[in-house]
Amino acid sequence: MPDSPQHEHDEYDGAVTLVAGDRTVETTAVLRGYFEPIDGRFHWCGRLAPVDLSSGADVTVTTPHGSADGRLSDVDPWGRLRVAGVGRPPF
Repeated sequence: MPDSPQHEHDEYDGAVTLVAGDRTVETTAVLRGYFEPIDGRFHWCGRLAPVDLSSGADVTVTTPHGSADGRLSDVDPWGRLRVAGVGRPPF
């Protein structure tokens, strides 16, 4: 992941702060979003660099552009967690 954050229309690649309950974790993420015409809502998702948090945890994701609530899910073979949310994204 690059050292400097990139922000293009529906993508973000850079530093994030995660808050899960009483834990705060700094990491990096690659996030993307798209409008889903079936439900009329904006969906965003991405992968987080390895962090010590459990899949299934509810989190608040904060970037320099904003914050949004999401949920952690599966871990890939490289230890990265997937995060996803619906509504206004954190980027």
